Amino acid sequence: MPINILMPALSPTMEKGNLAKWLKKEGDKVKSGDVIAEIETDKATMEVEAIDEGTIAKILVPEGTQDVPVNDVIAVLAGEGEDVKAAGSAKPSASAAPPKAAEAPAAAPAPAPAAPKAAPPFAAPAPQAAAPAAQSNGHGGRVFSSPLARRLAKDAGIDVSMISGTGPHGRVVARDVEQAKSGKGLKAPAAAPSSAPAIAPTMSDKQILSLFEPGSYDIVPHDGMRRTIAQRLTASIQNVPHFYLTIDCDIGKLLVAREEINAAAPKDKEKRPLYKISVNDFVIKAMAVALQKIPNCNVSWTESGMVKHHHSDVGVAVAMPGGLITPIIRKAETKTLSTISNEMKDFAARARSRKLKPEEYQGGTTAVSNLGMYGISHFTAVINPPHATILAVGTSEERPVVRGGKIEIANMMSVTLSCDHRAIDGALGAELIGAFKQLIENPVMMMV
Repeated sequence: MPINILMPALSPTMEKGNLAKWLKKEGDKVKSGDVIAEIETDKATMEVEAIDEGTIAKILVPEGTQDVPVNDVIAVLAGEGEDVKAAGSAKPSASAAPPKAAEAPAAAPAPAPAAPKAAPPFAAPAPQAAAPAAQSNGHGGRVFSSPLARRLAKDAGIDVSMISGTGPHGRVVARDVEQAKSGKGLKAPAAAPSSAPAIAPTMSDKQILSLFEPGSYDIVPHDGMRRTIAQRLTASIQNVPHFYLTIDCDIGKLLVAREEINAAAPKDKEKRPLYKISVNDFVIKAMAVALQKIPNCNVSWTESGMVKHHHSDVGVAVAMPGGLITPIIRKAETKTLSTISNEMKDFAARARSRKLKPEEYQGGTTAVSNLGMYGISHFTAVINPPHATILAVGTSEERPVVRGGKIEIANMMSVTLSCDHRAIDGALGAELIGAFKQLIENPVMMMV
């Protein structure tokens, strides 16, 4: 019986993925463990392994196809001794595929955390009103459209679900997209439920473009990463009540300690130091230790109750082409500065080539965003749920300060802590940023 190869879910929240590349072609034999394809999510490119042995009978989703729903059949595998042509011509049925036929990413999943000794006495959250369903022309809320139509719609910056389809069974085809470009054949937006709060209307793409002279601009379609960043940050600002606390830190002792640590770093066979500590490595460590000193800030808000974390898992914002990602230093309070430094160098390199695994950038208990290398002295950062805090770090610069009635020059660095007011009140947030200041100004205290 032919075996269906399905679009795998590479993370718990993944709904769609881009089939970047097939590493096997029709007629190739594969065995369990062979890497057969590369799948792109909004944050990473991951390899997909075959689970079963056999011959690739038919590739149903060509490489380069975007937004392939999870569990859609992407290829058909003929089992051992099975007629390859017959398997390739058979109509695939996703429901026919046994659960073991779904592939897993090449990297083994992170081990599950140990279960808590006793479950917290949280009440089940009250069900929320369902959001209005996206307009569709098929079952399960799916919008059926041809690959060409999806590409044309994306290039034009038009949501394909808003286009009225004239193809078979309401399928959106290329001619529908061409009509939609001129404003024809577009569906009316679904009405919001009466209980929804009033939201100021936003301008449509057409209204925005009408403000500019034709031919004076280019449209670059959003990729998956940009859309995900926009959705998550918009949801954070709308749903998380932020407040901000700023403090200035004298990092003179830190700079001296950094220079001494780097000078004493052991070297490899090529006489290169095994690590090079940055100011940001001190910031990560100080934030991690500060959260241990003020444990009521090392939390995540849920409607059922407060999640209190045992360890400080610090996400660190890393810029990459088209967006950013926050790989996480797990149990940062337990790690040396050299370990943190080497982990961050590895994460940053793999983040920029989209090679991070989901478990390396999902979760965490707080985050650090450092724009000091760009000369930014002060800024505020948006909290990335489920975190309750994020620390925005500015540049280190010489400033005049008053000490004992005298003006002196000191190396100062401004940091701003964004807090989720549902989980952390002002005085508690002040304790956390005060603990951070004490640690960053006296780095030897991080080692205690």
